[in-house]
Amino acid sequence: MKSKEHMIPFLGLVAAIAIAGHAHAQQEQVVKIGHSGPLSGPNAFAGKDNENGVRLAIEELNARKITAGGKTLKFELVSEDDQCDAKSGVSVAQKFVDDGVKYVMGPYCSGVAIPASRIYADGGTMVSTVGTNPKVTQGGYRNLYRIIASDNQIGSSMAVYAAKVLKVTKVGVIDDRTAFGQGLAEEFTKEAKKQGLTIVGQEFTTDKAVDFTAILTNMKAKAPEAIFFGGYAPQAAPMARQMKQLAVPGKLLGGDTVCSPATGKLGGDAVNDLVFCAQGGSILEKAQSGPAFKAKFKKRFNADADAYAASYYDQLLFIGESMQKANSIDPDKVGAELYKTTYKGVAATYSYDDKGNMKQAPITVFTFKNAAPVPLASY
Repeated sequence: MKSKEHMIPFLGLVAAIAIAGHAHAQQEQVVKIGHSGPLSGPNAFAGKDNENGVRLAIEELNARKITAGGKTLKFELVSEDDQCDAKSGVSVAQKFVDDGVKYVMGPYCSGVAIPASRIYADGGTMVSTVGTNPKVTQGGYRNLYRIIASDNQIGSSMAVYAAKVLKVTKVGVIDDRTAFGQGLAEEFTKEAKKQGLTIVGQEFTTDKAVDFTAILTNMKAKAPEAIFFGGYAPQAAPMARQMKQLAVPGKLLGGDTVCSPATGKLGGDAVNDLVFCAQGGSILEKAQSGPAFKAKFKKRFNADADAYAASYYDQLLFIGESMQKANSIDPDKVGAELYKTTYKGVAATYSYDDKGNMKQAPITVFTFKNAAPVPLASY
């Protein structure tokens, strides 16, 4: 049996270790990164891709052991399914705010981003979204960033491409009545008229539809040389197949969501050389760090990066760098750095105007070969 005299130094050592361990624990600061996107339903492929872009950035930031306010930052992902539905998205926003999540990546859908942005602003949460409808950044909220080109840039660039490169003169327009699809179609139509194109017909569908026979038959009677579709990949793919079946003339044009590999997976050979789309971002294969990012993503998730994985990844690394510069995790201080700094990422060089729009947002036009998107040119 040990004497009390022997026990005292031993107890002192235990206490010292406990205090040191406690001090070390105190030096770590957990930063929750929320992700809001469709993790179920027809756009789940996009939500998972976006989430993986965020996850990859979190893993890299944690490996770097960056500090702010004298503490090592430990980033943790908190992901919620907003189903691309406004009501669900607002509930997710409220949950994040109530849980003290100060940084949210998403939403993916403009129809969610527009109503949710008020909840996030009231809660002091920074939001980085790929919602492209111009209204997303028109609410006047600070610390709300659109991390890709907006509909007016994407829609208008597709109209210019149709006129100047595809040399069409008559176009039809179809939209799915979502905030995203409608906004994109409006921007395309506006620029198409400026380019001297004739809009021969306008039709509407929904983001749940799979049968477009009636509207395509109507469109075929007007002999368009191209049809612009404002909507998502799960509708664009069967629309392309049905255009071939009905022998509707011309190309199917779309925005960023149509550029997804999902369009090829769902549409098969029908999309080849028929579908043309414009997407925010430069050609990853030709970007300086693009091939390395694609390889890293594939190795980590055993899947190819889709439309916006690189944009989410870039923006979160930009936020991490801004926390270091601001020496703080306070969204207002970090936001002040984002507004005044430029960051060279994989998909683009990021700098924001006072509304949170990218000052220079590159756009790439794609078509499909072997049911896979192939970049044609960046503008």
